[in-house]
Amino acid sequence: MTRLHQFIFLISILIVVAATAFQPAEMAPQTSEDLGRLLFEDPILSSDQSISCASCHIPAFAFSDTSAVSLGVGGQKGSRNTPAVTNMSARSAFFWDGRAGTLEQQVVQPIENPVEMNLPLPIALERLRGSARYKGFFQAIYGRQPDSLTLADALASFIRTLETGNTPFDRWMRGNDTAMSAAAVRGRQIFMTTGKCFDCHFSPDFTGDEFRNIGLFDGKTLNDPGRFAITKDSSDLGKFKVPGLRNIAVTGPYMHDGSFRTLREVIDYYDQPDKFVTHSLNRDTLLAKPLGLTEQNKQDLEAFLLALTDKRWE
Repeated sequence: MTRLHQFIFLISILIVVAATAFQPAEMAPQTSEDLGRLLFEDPILSSDQSISCASCHIPAFAFSDTSAVSLGVGGQKGSRNTPAVTNMSARSAFFWDGRAGTLEQQVVQPIENPVEMNLPLPIALERLRGSARYKGFFQAIYGRQPDSLTLADALASFIRTLETGNTPFDRWMRGNDTAMSAAAVRGRQIFMTTGKCFDCHFSPDFTGDEFRNIGLFDGKTLNDPGRFAITKDSSDLGKFKVPGLRNIAVTGPYMHDGSFRTLREVIDYYDQPDKFVTHSLNRDTLLAKPLGLTEQNKQDLEAFLLALTDKRWE
């Protein structure tokens, strides 16, 4: 090897060493929200460390899933569609059946669910305490080691940052007359009146946090009892939490079982539910008769629903 080759070889080694030495260290989370995001994306909270919260609540789809039901550890199928977790700050009930009353109660349940992340909470906390980085993060932010309260607080704090309000509809409401198309403006009128959508989807996030039976329960092929499984009240049979409609353009498939892949299918169902489910039980009186929507009504209503999606996902 010539002196020139030796010199070049030495320089290349020095460059590699320098690049390695000056690689930036992981940015330590500064707030509970930062820590929550880190945990949300980390598979450490699943039993085989194969999935994270973000595996089912996919950021690119407004933190919802793209399949009818999500797959947990070992490829196990869930029984209900994964709801989006945007715009959760004002909610008073969580999960399709409302079994959690706060975000802090909600965020830890998928971790322990056997068909989701399948990791008992004591073991999850043991893992976090055994991780020097997480132990340090929790100590810096909460002043103590990871426990059930701080884990729930961190995850819930992150989810509360996922509020969205920059949609064509919002811009239209703020006075930008061109933010929504003419079809969407007509669709809003259908939404408010003949479509009866506003009867259930009200409030700024287009949900009243109520439970309704929209006819997807017949006790046979459609046999998820919904809210009834929690309350044991027969009037709750087949009722599910009314979801918010923000970002709905990217959160399909729809309904608690993910049975409708498109918004048009949802609209067609509400227009004539008996064409889809002939012997539903305990269906809400709002859907006692067909809505009688025209083809133009349906197109306009869909245009309005699409206008409820934040600029981030337009």
